[in-house]
Amino acid sequence: MRAQSELEIRILDMIEPVAAGLGLDIVRVRVTGSQTPVLQIMAERPDGTMTVARCARLSRALSPLLDVEDPIAGEYSLEVSSPGIDRPLTRVGDFAKWLGHEVKVELSYPNAEGRKRFHGWIESEVDGVVALRLKDGGNASIPVNDMSRANLVLTDKLIQEARAKGQAAADVDLDDEDEGDDEFSAADEMSGEEEDDFDDVEVGDEDEDFDEDADDADFDEDEDEDERN
Repeated sequence: MRAQSELEIRILDMIEPVAAGLGLDIVRVRVTGSQTPVLQIMAERPDGTMTVARCARLSRALSPLLDVEDPIAGEYSLEVSSPGIDRPLTRVGDFAKWLGHEVKVELSYPNAEGRKRFHGWIESEVDGVVALRLKDGGNASIPVNDMSRANLVLTDKLIQEARAKGQAAADVDLDDEDEGDDEFSAADEMSGEEEDDFDDVEVGDEDEDFDEDADDADFDEDEDEDERN
């Protein structure tokens, strides 16, 4: 689930060593859109925390690699972000970290009963198989490898646990769901045709302009065609 298409898998294989060198795990890679594609990269530290400075650092580190390898032809946008509180669960072991929490799951293909979508609470995860107590009654056992996507549902309980783990700002609540206060991103316009004009987020080598502990932050930089030329 971290990467689905051949292009996403290629990009994941390409960027993972860079992220690992910075002490970060890649949570998910997605390429969306057709006119001007968006390359979305979610990352976090092994403890599940992420800051705007680390997003910026990863974006800056990936820039030369993506510029040279040119995985997406033409101009596209790069977005580097944290998973957020209602995070996607993409890897074996992710579900075991959030036992008792509400989750929505979609399968790549319908199961033997013809069902593709599930909504319930995580009971356990053993050997890559997740046991759910379903909202509509009954239970389900689903291998992580059969899932096309899975996301935690934003609840007060989830916010409290994320806050306890240092993964959410102290003032985040359900009313902030659309505000993105718990997520950090670095967004950047990229072109596969103009290597010299490729630019990334504006950070110093030592990230002196960023607060590593900032939880209410958003990093966004847009470049138009005039600025490139």
